Amino acid sequence: MGRYLWLALAFMVASCGGKFSEPRNLDNACALIKERPGYYTAMRRTERRWEVPVAVQMAIIHQESKFVGNARTPQRFALGIIPLGRQSSAYGYAQALDGTWDDYRAASFGFGKSRDDIDDATDFIGWYLDGTERALGIAKTDTRNQYLAYHEGRAGYARGSYRSKGWLLQVATNVAARAQMYQAQLASCNAG
Repeated sequence: MGRYLWLALAFMVASCGGKFSEPRNLDNACALIKERPGYYTAMRRTERRWEVPVAVQMAIIHQESKFVGNARTPQRFALGIIPLGRQSSAYGYAQALDGTWDDYRAASFGFGKSRDDIDDATDFIGWYLDGTERALGIAKTDTRNQYLAYHEGRAGYARGSYRSKGWLLQVATNVAARAQMYQAQLASCNAG
């Protein structure tokens, strides 16, 4: 019986890592892919399918979830104590909203896909950025504007809803800078 208890404890400790915990070094692409090689495999697959650079995918996932598979938006409270629910339905690595995720699953015949699966999340990002390039003409390598359209939705971006959001413009600039940093790092560790 003691051996089974030990195995159960070992499994529980091992399961604490992985997709529901933040990787140790979010500022180093080489360390990140060494720690989580499955992430890199998923991103390379997405890069081949949708032509979205790995560094762009990494920067978006960093901003949206810090690479935590079950990330959610914060709870809202009335009077500081009465829970009102989450700020939005965004969930998972890519922080995809329910409706957008449903559109993706319908378009990809992927009703078994999950937002907390890195393969599905990176494919979603590729699908979304590809659609944005086709709809709005924003290159997949234009991380800043792709992120603005990702955050605001394509219709919001087309309306210019981001222009009055100084905080969002700064976030998009930071995402673009992170993509450049990740790209340089990936080239230096021979992964990119």
